Order: sequence, then structure tokens, then C-alpha cells
Amino acid sequence: MDIQLDPARDDLPLMANTSHILVKHYVLDLDVDFESQVIEGTIVLFLEDGKRFKKQNSSVEEACQSESNKACKFGMPEPCHIPVTNARTFSSEMEYNDFAICSKGEKDTSDKDGNHDNQEHASGISSSKYCCDTGNHGSEDFLLVLDCCDLSVLKVEEVDVAAVPGLEKFTRSPELTVVSEEFRNQIVHELVTLPANRWREQLDYYACCSQAPGCGELLFDTDTWSLQIRKTGAQTATDFPHAIRIWYKTKPEGRSVTWTSDQSGRPCVYTVGSPINNRALFPCQEPPVAMSTWQATVRAAASFVLMSGENSAKPTQLWEGCSSWYYYVTMPMPASTFTIAVGYWTEMKMETCSSNDLATERPFSPSEADFRHVGVCSHMEYPCRFQNASATTQEIIPHRVFAPVCLTGACQETLLRLIPPCLSAAHSILGTHPFSRLDVLIVPANFPSLGMASPHIVFLSQSILTGGSHLCGTRLCHEIAHAWFGLAIGARDWTEEWLSEGFATHLEDVFWAAAQQLDPHEAREQQELRACLRWRRLQDEMQCSPEEMQVLRPSKDKTGHTSDSGASVIKHGLNPEKIFMQVHYLKGYFLLRFLTKRLGDETYFSFLRKFVHTFHGQLILSQDFLQMLLENIPEEKRLELSVENIYQDWLESSGIPKPLQRERRAGAECRLARQVRAEVTKWIRVNRRPRKRKRREKEDVFEKLLPDQLVLLLEHLLEQKTLSPRTLQSLQRTYHLQDQDAEVRHRWCELIVKHKFTKAYKSVERFLQEDQAMGVYLYGELMVSEDARQQQLARRCFERTKEQMDRSSAQVVAEMLF
Repeated sequence: MDIQLDPARDDLPLMANTSHILVKHYVLDLDVDFESQVIEGTIVLFLEDGKRFKKQNSSVEEACQSESNKACKFGMPEPCHIPVTNARTFSSEMEYNDFAICSKGEKDTSDKDGNHDNQEHASGISSSKYCCDTGNHGSEDFLLVLDCCDLSVLKVEEVDVAAVPGLEKFTRSPELTVVSEEFRNQIVHELVTLPANRWREQLDYYACCSQAPGCGELLFDTDTWSLQIRKTGAQTATDFPHAIRIWYKTKPEGRSVTWTSDQSGRPCVYTVGSPINNRALFPCQEPPVAMSTWQATVRAAASFVLMSGENSAKPTQLWEGCSSWYYYVTMPMPASTFTIAVGYWTEMKMETCSSNDLATERPFSPSEADFRHVGVCSHMEYPCRFQNASATTQEIIPHRVFAPVCLTGACQETLLRLIPPCLSAAHSILGTHPFSRLDVLIVPANFPSLGMASPHIVFLSQSILTGGSHLCGTRLCHEIAHAWFGLAIGARDWTEEWLSEGFATHLEDVFWAAAQQLDPHEAREQQELRACLRWRRLQDEMQCSPEEMQVLRPSKDKTGHTSDSGASVIKHGLNPEKIFMQVHYLKGYFLLRFLTKRLGDETYFSFLRKFVHTFHGQLILSQDFLQMLLENIPEEKRLELSVENIYQDWLESSGIPKPLQRERRAGAECRLARQVRAEVTKWIRVNRRPRKRKRREKEDVFEKLLPDQLVLLLEHLLEQKTLSPRTLQSLQRTYHLQDQDAEVRHRWCELIVKHKFTKAYKSVERFLQEDQAMGVYLYGELMVSEDARQQQLARRCFERTKEQMDRSSAQVVAEMLF
């Protein structure tokens, strides 16, 4: 069972046997300990055997495709209260409080406009020092396989859901009167298939069941990539217990979370979007097809616990220095999207509202009425916002911003005022926000990218806060776009990453133009300039990356295929260099740009809104998007387009796609790019002038440039063989380069390194320490130069930051330096 892979080189295995059995709901009950850097507790899994689920799910899909089916239109019911019963306890070798089934400390899931206060919840399930016999007990027993890595699993047991008062009403079969495996599994089946309009009641019952006593320990074994659980005598998934509890704890070196310090020096821990996803945070089913809901109680000595959750949790103090937070999610999502962050952050607030702010409410536009309606959905049943008439017109969802207190000023200057217009812009383009609220967290400097989106929460790098609003706004728009593409609509096969990143990259320009309220001409010019920059990056990427990693659909006809058990592998999933590659962003973006230009903006975005309404809440492959697109566009605009030739030209070949080759330099002839070339000519002229000039010689007057123009200017100047220190100093002074955004400063640092401009080496040091998400390539530039002083600078910066640096980034940098 154990698969030995080289984590630096091989594909990522997804081990869970999702074809046989599926996790429908997780209940996590966790303690976070900063001193030991361990998260410890229990997770309860509610399961449904694969055959039964597929049958039930297909019937839901068929029903939802009928306009007349009222069951798919979900209302919001009155809260349902679970009766309080006598406390039941069980003993443990570790010191935890006894727990009560549905006691007065139960979780409150009553709805308050989608923002719920969490109530105190006492936990008392702990592990004894149990050692499972992991010998061979016969191939007849069914094996539940979960994705698991870097975890200490302490104990696994079946949960006696029949002990929860009130759940016996879920057993429809009159012959099931004796408590048995079949009886318990029938209860779980009825619980996980409750209709969406009973979601509150369902969450309360999940909470009660998660606290029920055990009724038998299960045999388990772990290997490098999985946790395997069996029950003697249970020969099929149907016979296997459908509610199990796992006691476990994470390891400090676990790769799903990072333990570090924030910018104020306070301890924090957060999920980092690791290549191994969440399997080192909790045992789970990682394949995207394993769509589940979850609820979690987390206790920590911290000011905030933030999590993927529909409610804005508030802390409940348990004792001095320790509080508890409770979150839940009712929209089924892959376990890989679960996100948590625990730390001593401060909620940021705007001090004053300026009339010049971008945040203005925009009136409802009749032209947008095509997606402002309540329709029938095609996804599995859940309380969907697309079914809620008030949600469809909500331009700006409730949002909060968290950061270390030392970043208060930067957040108030840029981020806080940008969120409302960016949310409103996204709504104007795509319609209903898939999620009811949004938390934004400024993560520590070691975060390996500029941003990461998860359900209800976005992580942003501190690098986006400096140098004005442009980088902050575009990155925020990119992460907001992931709410639709990447989260509400996910890729069924993770190798098709372009379905998430290509769409978000294409939409960030459209959202940002709308947020700035640019006129169509100005918006088009800025978008063409960004196309020009991306074209240059794509060319660099194609020259510097292996051909097999340039393909957007590497599995070709086998895309989406799994083994009979549901296990599969993600090609290049463990390659540490993959996180620095942009091929899925760039080639995906250029494909969507190509299609938009072919169809025209109005036709394309009208289709995209229809696509979102059809496929939200579902997993897709490339052909789902392409087939629906071609079916919904006029034949005169199709012009030889087919799924097959798009595969061949864009998705299944390495290098620059043929249609893009014919376009030559995308966006290079737009007015803003031409303006930059004129400025480059001036700087080349300045660089060639002798130090002493004739008095009558006319001084060059330089134009004020947009941030993207500055990036393009510096990229052009990087192509010059030599630039004098005097020219570099003049450049710095003219554009205040040290105060620009991180994209501009990155190019400026490249110029400093290339031309050994020693006076500005402090800027390079600062960038490598404060902008770690973008600094990896600079280490390479410093080492390639073979300049002793530059190599010393690189090694000095790495020594300062390596202990806090993201693991994959540190690995790549170490290979460059040593």
C-alpha cells in the first residue's frame, strides 16, 4: 500500500478510495498550541457509500434540471432546536473536560443574515495511548483509505449515533429496531441526505453526533501518504461504519500549515496552499470529487481564529488567555479548500470615509437583468445563494480585514477602500456572489505568493500594500474572481489548473477596470498594456521551463480518469518549482482573451454569466466549458473553432500557441506601450551622453507613467547591455522607484543586480526580506552574476530568512546558493 515517491520530483498521489465511499461532512474539534507547534484533537467523518451516493446524486441532478421541480428552490426555515439530554461521559487518560451530548454549550447555528455568533462549546474527547494492531486481517474486510501525511493518528473508533436522542426518527425501516451497524448507517444516511432547507437542524445533529460515545475501536494503519481504516467483518462499504472518530495531532514539520511570526513578532499559524493540500492538517479525502461540508470548533490562545466558514465567528472565552471559535460551511466543497489561520491580528477599520473613494454603490442596471433572477440549479442540493432573490442583487457582501497592528496605516490607505468597489465590479460582470461574506487577511512575509483564495477568506501578501492602489486592486480582483472560478466552479482534474488561474487572470483586468469606473476606451488600453506584459512573461516562461510542464491538459484523453478505487496522481504536483511557474495563468489567460476577441465582449460575458449559473457548485473539465461555449455562440462567429482544435492549439501542446504566434507581440502596439517605447528612447539617449555636456543641450522631459508602464519601461531597459550608475540614479530619482509597488520594485532590483549598482543594494536586501513571495528569482540573478559581493548579499539574506521562509521556496533558493 505504501507508495514511496521522491517529494522533490514526482507526481502527487491522491490515495482516497472515493469510488467506494465518500465523506459527506467533517466535524473538527481542535486545540492549537503555539508552544509545541501542534494542532491536536478529533475529527468525525460522516460517510456515504459510493453506489448509494451516486444514485441519490444523479436523481437530484435530474430533478434540478426540471424547471417545475420545487424541491430545488430552497427557502430559509425557522431554527430547529435539538432537545437537551442528560450528560454522558467517557474516560480518558488525558485531562479533558467531560462532554455532554447536545448540552447547553452546543453550537448555535441560528441564522443572522449569514453572520452567526458562536456559542461556547465544551469538548471532552481525547485519545488514550492506544496502539492499533496493524497486521493483516484478511483481504475480505473493506478498507477506508484517507489521504494523510505528517500526522500522528492516535486512535480511530466508530461513533454510536444511535445514542443521540431524536435521531431514531431517521430510521424509516420498521424492522430496524435493534441497534446494529445497519441501524446506525441508516441514521447517518438519512442525516447526510436531509433537504437543504433543514441545514440548521442538520448542523445541530452533526454536532450532537460528533459528541456521542464510541461503540468500538477500529483497526488502522498509516503509510507515507494515507491512513487506512478497517473493521473486522465489514466486507463492503455498505457494511463499514458511516460515522467514525479519529484522534490525531499534527507535527511541527507538517507541510499543510506554517508556524511562524507575523510582522509584529507575534506567533501565528496558517494553511499555506501547500502542494500536499490539507492532508497534514487532518485526514481527509483530497480528490476534488469528494465534495463535503464541514463545521469546526477551534480553541487557541490568540486574538482571532479565521476559517473557511459562512458565519463571522466571534470568540467565546473559555478561561483567561484561551477562547473558542466555531465555523460551518453548508456548500459542499473539496477538502483542499478548507483554510485556517490563527494569530494575534487586529480587525482593520476605516477611520473616515472619503467622497473620493472608489467605493460607491452602483444602481441596478436593467441591462444586467439577464443574471438577476432566481432559477433552477444543477448541482447537488445545498442552500444556494443563486436561489436567493436578495442574494442575487447583493453587490457588496459583508467583509472584514485582519492584519498585524503595525500594518494598520497601509491597510487603511489602500486595501480597506478597495474591497467594496472590487466586489461591486465582480458582481456587475458575473452576477451573484457565490459566498455570503469575505474575510481578508494580510499574512506574514513568508507567504509564497501574492494571494490565495478559499471559501469566505482570502490571504494577501504584505507586498500588495505598498506603492499605491494598482497592485493591491488587481490582486484583490484576481482573488475575488476565484470565488466563481476555482471555488464555486472547480476543476474535476487538478492538472487543468488553467480553469481556475486562467479565468482569474483574465477576469482581474475586467473587474479592475470596472472598479476604477474607466470608460471603455481607457479600459481597453490598460488591458492591452497588460496583455503586452503577459506576452513577454509567457515568452520567458516558455524559454526557461521544461516542455512537459508547459502543457495545460497534460493527461489529454485521460483527463479526469481515476483508478477503480478513485485514486489518482497529479502530474508534477510535488515539483517545488511548479509553484513559481505561471504557464496556467498565462496560456489560460491568452486562450480566454482569444475567445473574447473572436466573440466580442458582449457575447462572451453574456455567455460567461450563463455558464456560471449552469455550473456553479459543480466540478468541470475543459470540454464542459468549450462545448457549452461553442453551442451558445452564433455560427458566423464560430469560424472553424472546435473543441478539438482548441485542445490541439492551446491545451495539449507546449510552447506558444499557434494562434498567439500569429498575433506576434500581443498588445505591443497599443498607445500606452508606444508611449513607453518613446520613454525608453529618451533613457538610452541619456545613458549615451557624456558626463559633461554642452550648456545649450536640451534636457529630456520624462512623462508620468502608470505602474504597468513603469514595469514595461524597466523590462525594456533590462535588455540594454550597460546602464551607467548616473543613469540608474536618475531613473530612481525620476520615478521614486524605491516607493513604487512590488512589481515595479522587482524589476528595479533586477536592474540593480544586472548593472552592479552598489548604491542601491539595500533595496535588494529589503526586497528579499519583505517581498519573499516575489524574491526567489532575484536569488538566482545574484548567484548567476558570479560577483562575490552579490553572492554574499544573497547568502546573508537567506541566512536571515530561511527559518521562516516557505519550505518550497527555501528548497529552491538553497539549490541556487549551495
